[in-house]
Amino acid sequence: MADTALELRSLIKKSGELELSLAKVPVPEPADDQVLIKVEATPINPSDLGLLVGPADMSQAKVSGSGESTVVTAKVPATALPFLTARLDQPMPVGNEGAGTVVKAGASPAAQALLGKTVSTVGGAMYAQYRLRKASDCQPLPAGTTAADGASWFVNPLTALGMTETMKREGHKALVHTAAASNLGQMLNKICLKDGIGLVNIVRSPEQAKILRGIGAKHVVDSGAPTFQDDLVNALVETGATIAFDAIGGGKLASQILTAMEIALNKTAKEYSRYGSTTHKQVYIYGSLNTGPTELVRAYGMMWGVGGWLLTPFLQKIGREGQAPLRQRVVSELKTTFASHYTRTISLAEALDLKNIAVYNKRATGEKFLINPNK
Repeated sequence: MADTALELRSLIKKSGELELSLAKVPVPEPADDQVLIKVEATPINPSDLGLLVGPADMSQAKVSGSGESTVVTAKVPATALPFLTARLDQPMPVGNEGAGTVVKAGASPAAQALLGKTVSTVGGAMYAQYRLRKASDCQPLPAGTTAADGASWFVNPLTALGMTETMKREGHKALVHTAAASNLGQMLNKICLKDGIGLVNIVRSPEQAKILRGIGAKHVVDSGAPTFQDDLVNALVETGATIAFDAIGGGKLASQILTAMEIALNKTAKEYSRYGSTTHKQVYIYGSLNTGPTELVRAYGMMWGVGGWLLTPFLQKIGREGQAPLRQRVVSELKTTFASHYTRTISLAEALDLKNIAVYNKRATGEKFLINPNK
């Protein structure tokens, strides 16, 4: 094994310039309770792009060098810099999750038990050829499971399960999901179909609607259709959904969902209230596919809420005991309910190719990339 390996770094300078590059870093030796993973698969998730490119204008990005010496630069708007103070002039490793083979292990029994095994892990800095992790932070994959199968075992699967779990814990009986034809959205549909949970899927094109209906989705509405509001209300009446998880963020969609929920509730109300329905309606924003302002036009009474939802705080809230059954379900259904699909597998150097960046930075449905740092 070489003494050094490659790691992808993202740097935003105080001067307002993003710089993406590959750094040569020492290959670390594991301590007693640690293992060294040869990373063979790590996905490019929207949450990774927030760190990788941030608010930089990638449409005007430039590249210099080639191969391991490739450097990508792009301008960051001056208005964004005050919000980035804590990361300015710091080259940051990227990559939330991934999988690979344990090639070295510390002396502890737990670490030694993983030697030679294919494992998944989270914790950042996965866009690297090798990653040092505690044995307790690794999830051994079932026999016959490849690194690519297990690369996305954490973020999307546990987010989807976290949504249904939040729904149950907050007393709702069905939910709404936007950008619903994504990998995560397809997982959520499989969960809801299996568990008998009502789910309203909001998509942005007939093609996306076709994807979901192809896997058995019962309620799919197209936000671009002229009948969108009526279609949404009808689906809400049928399911009784009063909680939504919105990946779009900006624009009027959250407000439209709350309005449709209010109309649906009033269709079955037994008495009138000047303050609107007495049932609480909740929209959680967990993504920013639209980076513009969230526009709320209040037409849904007084029992409503709009807030942010993130996976890590949710997992912290339910604790290890609450997480255990969710994690076990992901592992047992890794090739079925929680299977991920990728458009391309690329190397670290290819991740800095402007043509590839233009595709994966669109965050479009059906265009998910997987990095194999050792390709």
